[in-house]
Amino acid sequence: MSSFFTIPSLQKKRKRIEGSEAPKKRFATPKSKGAPRDSRPPHAPPRPRRDESISGSDDDDDNNRGLEEEFEGLSDQGSSSGSEDGEETAAERRLRLAERYLDNIREEVDEVGFDAEEIDRDLIAERLQEDAAESKGRMYRKLAAELSFGNASHSVFRNNSEAVTSIATCPPYAYTVSKDLYLTKWRIQELPANQFPQKKKSKKPPPPPRRKPTQLAMIRGDKTKSKDSSYQGHIDSILTVAASQDGKFVVTGGKDRRIIVWDASTLTPLRIFSQHRDAVTGLAFRRGTNQLYSSSKDRTIKVWSLDELAYIETLFGHQDEVVDIAALAQERCISVGARDRTARLWKVVEETQLVFRGGGGAEKKSKSKSPKVLEGSMDRVAMIDEETFVTGGDNGCISLWVVHKKKPIFTIPQAHGMEPALSPDEASAEVHPTEDIIPAPQPRWITALTSIPYSDVIISGSWDGQVRVWKLSNDKKKLEALPSLSSSDDEEDQGIVRGVVNDISVFERGDRGKEGACVVVAVGKEHRMGRWKTVQGARNGGVVFEIPRVEQRKSNGVEKDVENGVHVDGVDT
Repeated sequence: MSSFFTIPSLQKKRKRIEGSEAPKKRFATPKSKGAPRDSRPPHAPPRPRRDESISGSDDDDDNNRGLEEEFEGLSDQGSSSGSEDGEETAAERRLRLAERYLDNIREEVDEVGFDAEEIDRDLIAERLQEDAAESKGRMYRKLAAELSFGNASHSVFRNNSEAVTSIATCPPYAYTVSKDLYLTKWRIQELPANQFPQKKKSKKPPPPPRRKPTQLAMIRGDKTKSKDSSYQGHIDSILTVAASQDGKFVVTGGKDRRIIVWDASTLTPLRIFSQHRDAVTGLAFRRGTNQLYSSSKDRTIKVWSLDELAYIETLFGHQDEVVDIAALAQERCISVGARDRTARLWKVVEETQLVFRGGGGAEKKSKSKSPKVLEGSMDRVAMIDEETFVTGGDNGCISLWVVHKKKPIFTIPQAHGMEPALSPDEASAEVHPTEDIIPAPQPRWITALTSIPYSDVIISGSWDGQVRVWKLSNDKKKLEALPSLSSSDDEEDQGIVRGVVNDISVFERGDRGKEGACVVVAVGKEHRMGRWKTVQGARNGGVVFEIPRVEQRKSNGVEKDVENGVHVDGVDT
């Protein structure tokens, strides 16, 4: 009786059942010069010939079938095996078809003249150059020619409180403060889909006016809590506000000598600083950080770190109250000292300061009989880059400065015009006053001043009903006027902005301003620092200006300004 141990080894192998669903493992046939090696027994049936479509299982057949349909027709060799000496695996076939597909795409792209790799390389190089220029504090963007200020749309939002004294933005949010202790959070509306001109002309009517900003939250201080040391809020008028770039903090300062740090999302107070001895007039964040600079009427500048919610140091030097402050990426700031008529550049790390003295005549002698106006107070400052800044004051001038010179290199007199002359009855209480007692017309003060950082755009405000835009020349030696954001040019018309422009904040739409810019203006019936100037018919609130980019198209490789009908290089079309 035979047993398993006595059966010849050739008979021990089981016969494979035909039609079995058992998984089969296949391996690529090794390539050699001789005959292929076969390890099967001699009595086994011959190996069935493979199909042109090689697969390891039914699942592979389904996957490869979709792949072959996608790459079908690429070439006559697409369905043949990739090796003459051996058979190719499914993975090798996928790789070969994918490479052939990419080669065909490259050929089509080359015919059109578009190379994605080269464009990506150029964009990366451009971004690196811009980042390097910004780290060095140099101006590197020419936005004045790319923004259409004359076609800016606007929307007005009102605040039922008293005069809005300051505004800060952190897209898409804006924060306003007022004299009656209100801190309000707004959401700026997004741009509509058809904001910018389309390639094809549409018969549809233009979009409706932009919706007003939405009020999200509001918190108010309490003057009756002045004797309560545990009260975490303002107890007097709020004069300034600033928002961090990362959207975490909102900081306010006012006449109560307090600096309050708020959580930007919920407007809950996080910390109160009371180191200043007088009203806090200005706040500015160091760009890209949570380092804060504050200015005060106590003639000092203080440095704070909001990451640790801590005080760092105090800077001394001004001879009068410090009314405004500005900062960019480097660890330095610029402040203006009101009636000491100086601007000071503070180098925090070096513990040094540079003094720039104003006070000169604002108007040169000319054939006109308009008087020469002297600067009495330097009230506003804005940084263009780390070496260039602008100032404005009560003589109506906007002055351009560089850190290498102690005097302004260029001055625009009467940037916002002159006040109309008084009538004899308004100037005197006499029964029959003469014209000799009528005072000379006075210029409109520069009450707000800002810039788009590291660009050639400067924006100023007063109470003439217009928000004016200025361009820094290519040689950085003078300022040129651009179309105003307000539509009215009539001196007697108050225009869109009805009231005193107490503050201006600007941010760019899209990636580095590719979709334009947004300017938010804080408007009040009176000046933020006092009530010596009140505008009749003014409104407390703000105005949002949306500035589109100039549409440009290429013709024979030359960009053309579609709006103005002028080539970029200055040749008329």
